[in-house]
Amino acid sequence: MGKKKNEIVSVRTKTETILDVTSFVSSAVPWIGSPVSNVLSGISFGRKLNRVCEVLEGLTVDLQDFKSQVSEEYVKTDEFEELLEKTLRMVAEERDEEKRRIYRAFLTDSVKFPNESYNEQLRFLRTLEELQSEHILIIRALIEKPQATNILFGSPAQTLSRRLPEIPRDRIEELVSQLNDLRITNLTTLRVTMPGRGAENLRHFITAYGQRFVKFILRD
Repeated sequence: MGKKKNEIVSVRTKTETILDVTSFVSSAVPWIGSPVSNVLSGISFGRKLNRVCEVLEGLTVDLQDFKSQVSEEYVKTDEFEELLEKTLRMVAEERDEEKRRIYRAFLTDSVKFPNESYNEQLRFLRTLEELQSEHILIIRALIEKPQATNILFGSPAQTLSRRLPEIPRDRIEELVSQLNDLRITNLTTLRVTMPGRGAENLRHFITAYGQRFVKFILRD
């Protein structure tokens, strides 16, 4: 299986045109080839096509050995095609590699688990579009495993500053406020002093909605 996926990834250097991408996806995962072809034929990505290729090839790897009649029917719907088009347009504009990886994971889950409402999927895309690389660093710091500490009292702000020494304290507070606005976190007590263990365990400040981003960020 690893060999097969390596062979798929090796095609990366050959996918130079929309026709190449469509042919590649259709040959590897035939049942998703049609919506991919429809979307790519209707829009032009120009110089940004490489980013789209990267995500589509990753999606193909993710779905290579996946079988589901429900998913095969879902990818034939207008709803999925519109979702695919919106996502690939965002991918084309996205310079951050990790965010493109999240877009890939989002598409993979959309195909494998086609149960979430279309409006909720659009909400996720809008939120992801707002995320900056620094926001993702904050999320990673929040889910970091608590360390044994002799500190009797501390605050979430102190913990985040220790985990992210490269980001100034005031910038961390600004980023957390933005994540709160996006409903990814609910951390309004940044400077509140609490027992050392409480200040170290920050994962519970991520909302139920935010857990979806965590799942994608942690995915290899």
